[in-house]
Amino acid sequence: MRTHFIAIGGAAMHNLALALHNKGYKVTGSDDAIFEPSKSRLEAKGLLPAELGWFPERITSDIEAIILGMHAKKDNPELLRAQELGIKIYSYPEFLYEQSKNKTRVVIGGSHGKTTITSMILHVMNYHNVKVDYMVGALLEGFDTMVHLTDENEFIVLEGDEYLTSPIDLRPKFHLYQPNIALISGIAWDHINVFPTFENYVEQFEIFIQKITNGGILIYNENDPEVKRVSEKAENPIRKIPYQTPEYTVENGKTLLETPEGPMPIEVFGAHNLNNLAGAKWVCQCMGVDEAEFYEAIATFKGASKRLEKIAESTRKVAYKDFAHSPSKVSATTKAVKAQYPDRKLIACLELHTYSSLNAEFLKQYEGALDAADVAVVFYSPDAVKIKQLKEVTYEQIAQAFKRDNLVIYTNPAEFKQFLFSNDFDNSALLLMSSGNYGGLDFEGVKGLIE
Repeated sequence: MRTHFIAIGGAAMHNLALALHNKGYKVTGSDDAIFEPSKSRLEAKGLLPAELGWFPERITSDIEAIILGMHAKKDNPELLRAQELGIKIYSYPEFLYEQSKNKTRVVIGGSHGKTTITSMILHVMNYHNVKVDYMVGALLEGFDTMVHLTDENEFIVLEGDEYLTSPIDLRPKFHLYQPNIALISGIAWDHINVFPTFENYVEQFEIFIQKITNGGILIYNENDPEVKRVSEKAENPIRKIPYQTPEYTVENGKTLLETPEGPMPIEVFGAHNLNNLAGAKWVCQCMGVDEAEFYEAIATFKGASKRLEKIAESTRKVAYKDFAHSPSKVSATTKAVKAQYPDRKLIACLELHTYSSLNAEFLKQYEGALDAADVAVVFYSPDAVKIKQLKEVTYEQIAQAFKRDNLVIYTNPAEFKQFLFSNDFDNSALLLMSSGNYGGLDFEGVKGLIE
């Protein structure tokens, strides 16, 4: 099958392109900007466009499918040409559904925890040599790509993002997958540029539940009041399985999970990650892996990339980085690290980087999010606010939003770096939370502060 990707350079898009190439499809693509690691990974498979830009003359009627990325615009010249020629145009999630129509679709949804839960499931399946198709939002240890598609595997595990599908399809991605087995980990208002009210955001999860196939399964986090409410009120003919944070203890910086066979040491930590683990266990059991097999495999799970990832450690120092940016995740992650290292000074640094976090109205949601930290630092770039065409966020608005008198705020990358590199991290835990990079912070250099 000949496919062409419009905006092939995106994190999700280039992984789908690689997966189809590996499946034997003829793949071409275009983009006006391609960054690492997409560039090198596409180049290695001969899929990197020879030149950047859009070339409508290369859209010809022998292309069987156009896959349209969110980065493209509605007036993209290649898209307009494809529409002229009547070529079938798929969004990323539409094409994944098309590839999985005859499989058992497992979809992991939620405002936070999606990548970690999906990663846990894939780790367990890989450990027991159960081959599944998948799409996950991070590159995992032991996996070559973030997307894997075959004709023969029975299951496909999909991370169910609630963001929009494509420039010409404004439905949330996870509405298109029609799961046989679905999980919802949490509901905390996000993507306010798309879902302007909390009620509007919650409605997307209600629709997601309605999309579960008749006779399917909904696994839901009953520790989250909103998840519990929308799950329990759903009346479509599905089976519902609630889960909650399991019992665990922390001893000398090691988390011990309570199991039927007694306490078991695990590599991940924090109440939110233990909660994720409980959800993943139910999914794996619905996929045919029993409880004992799950525990055996999960003991070796070290976490998803950028999700509470340990980047450096020495005798009295440790540093983590985490993708956390939503208020609930920032709070959960900060509490988790403090609980793991109660006798150490916790220096928690948060970069406000997303549309939501840089919105003056949404900022109020961060009240108390960094309270568990001994030293709380917020970094944001006024340039990022301008790029996203948002109203200027002031120093005072941030200070007021977090409701913390001793909050440290930086707007200059050099000054933030100076703060880090002049710090004495003895008997400390450093936590760096961001979906960006603090204006170009060298994480390798940070490792040198700890090791």
